[in-house]
Amino acid sequence: MATKKFKCKVCGYIHEGDKAPDVCPLCGAPSSDFEEIKPEKKGGMNRDSNAYTIIYAAVMVLLVAVVLAFTSQSLKSFQKKNEDNDKRQQILRSINVSVPANQAEAKYNELIKEAFLVNQEGQKVEGDAFASDVVKDFAENRFPVFVANVDGETKYIMALSGAGLWGPLWGYISVDSDRNTVYGADFSHQGETPGLGAEIAKPAFSGEFKGKKLFMDGTFKSIAVVKPGKSVAGQDYVDGISGGTITSKGVDHMLFTSLSGYVKFLTSQNQ
Repeated sequence: MATKKFKCKVCGYIHEGDKAPDVCPLCGAPSSDFEEIKPEKKGGMNRDSNAYTIIYAAVMVLLVAVVLAFTSQSLKSFQKKNEDNDKRQQILRSINVSVPANQAEAKYNELIKEAFLVNQEGQKVEGDAFASDVVKDFAENRFPVFVANVDGETKYIMALSGAGLWGPLWGYISVDSDRNTVYGADFSHQGETPGLGAEIAKPAFSGEFKGKKLFMDGTFKSIAVVKPGKSVAGQDYVDGISGGTITSKGVDHMLFTSLSGYVKFLTSQNQ
């Protein structure tokens, strides 16, 4: 009884037997031109078929998507906690307090006594200052304020939002109880050039702002960021980043536009 089938690759002749014939009886092709025809498994699918490849790829894509979605959901709470602690660290650095991430929440709760949103009239409005989407809230004339107590003295912290050479800039700046003299500042960026514009995130740059005034003779002036060696009349200024002109201009513009929304809040208690 024949157990195998062999097909001539030249003419298609089918031979049944234990092995291929020495020569094809139709075209005379040698046995080397025969290939064994292997029967498909019943109830299975031909793994060499296009349908199998498509179905296999679809199943794998679905499986990977499910695993990634589950992983993302599982890590969501940890990601949120890390994001919140990073924000707390930035706010604390604006009052010259640096702590590791695992101590940020406790130190923030210790020093930040109040947080709220104000409008351009300096009036408190509803909303969560810490959870604020600064870009969105600024567009809606809502500005986050954090009130800190540092060594028994009140400091007011305000959010900043702007644009640099390669992406968004943001930060926080604090003032003393006179709501004019800068106590500290912290700046961050998304993708400024390392060694150039990215230097705005370094203490050497943010430290220049301490003691500068936002108002001159009762008029809001902001703080200018100028080329090193240059000066500006009628307002306080700091040196920009050498080789980071566009980023420095971005910080200058960010300070003026962001703090303009806080003017009524900063002056309301001084009237």
